[in-house]
Amino acid sequence: MKEDFSELIQYLDEKFNKIEGDFKDLKEDFNNLQISVDGYAKKADTCFQEIVALSHKVDRHEKMAVTVGG
Repeated sequence: MKEDFSELIQYLDEKFNKIEGDFKDLKEDFNNLQISVDGYAKKADTCFQEIVALSHKVDRHEKMAVTVGG
């Protein structure tokens, strides 16, 4: 009776192995996407900090210009 199910067992084993492989690929793709998004977020944060610093610098220069010119 065991031989009656051997083809079914082999078929299911192949299917589960394929699903497991697909899941591992999907997990790797998700991890790569997460790393990319984290990298972009870090670059965007750095850019925003530089914009704020430049804005403060321009404000200081404007105040100096008004003081000197006024």
